[in-house]
Amino acid sequence: MKKLLLPLILLVPFLLLSGGCAQKHINSIEATAYCGCGQCCDWERGSWTYLKLDFWNRYVSKGARKGRYYDGRTASGTFPREVEKGFFSFDSLQRPWMIPVRIILFPWKFLPHDGTIAADTSYFPFGTRMFVPGYGWGTVEDRGGAIKGPRRIDLYFSSHNDALNWGRRRIEVEVHRP
Repeated sequence: MKKLLLPLILLVPFLLLSGGCAQKHINSIEATAYCGCGQCCDWERGSWTYLKLDFWNRYVSKGARKGRYYDGRTASGTFPREVEKGFFSFDSLQRPWMIPVRIILFPWKFLPHDGTIAADTSYFPFGTRMFVPGYGWGTVEDRGGAIKGPRRIDLYFSSHNDALNWGRRRIEVEVHRP
């Protein structure tokens, strides 16, 4: 019995440590794009209460929050951001001559950071990381009004033209659940 107990005692910590915390899955997902403009996020400048004269204010124009002030935050409370590759990325290996230029002109973009992804949080909770080919790493920080089910996500872009250029794509996405 003692001979059997010792290998089990050594095997259990190994299995616990080798399992990891995050679960990795590859899913076929339909990815669309959005930006922070009024067309994509359903907000408009000025309210009818003030006959649209307060054009510097932004209000939600559709949905359950209609008429409330729009501050641009995601459902998790963060401000959305596009993927930034940073200095030390795969692009740096392809074009190493750009590293000094990036360090001098853009020192605040030293390290890469994830983009914002909108998903159905009943399937992908906030904090779920995904690798989307052609977009990069993103984190689920938002939920969209039309994003329903486990086969749809929405990727944040900083400009409306970039979002339109992305369009709608069915791609294989690597999902890392927290």
